Amino acid sequence: MRALPRALFTLAFVTLLTLTLDGCGAYRSLSVYKLDINQGNFVTQDMVDRLKVGQTRQQVTSALGSPLLVDPFHQDRWDYPYEFVRQGQILERRKFTVYFVDDKLARWEGDEAPPPPAELARSGGGDAQLDKSLSIAPRTDDKNIFNRILEKISR
Repeated sequence: MRALPRALFTLAFVTLLTLTLDGCGAYRSLSVYKLDINQGNFVTQDMVDRLKVGQTRQQVTSALGSPLLVDPFHQDRWDYPYEFVRQGQILERRKFTVYFVDDKLARWEGDEAPPPPAELARSGGGDAQLDKSLSIAPRTDDKNIFNRILEKISR
């Protein structure tokens, strides 16, 4: 008889612990905080507009900044990669490349450059424009912790 209450207590404790840990993973506000990471060179359209064929390397550096990657095997090519990560998910990835011939800018190519920050601010864009699905605000279709527990128990 004494073994039954102990087994029931153990079962109740394990069930409560499982539900508690499962509930923590369901809510972002209770999970581990992850920093937003901007990595690389953020090249805007107004920076690209300053480029002109025939510019020197120093003029290109003045317009775009120092390149993140200078390949020792392709010294006539500079790469400007950029990546934005929010809460572990890559939201934006861009690559811009400039090519030189005889130390003069010959051409450039890459992903479409975003508009200048001032234009984005005027249009009400910015972070909200990137991805609203990562907001930590509760969604209307989310169920609270008690509804989740009841669903788990009724299965």
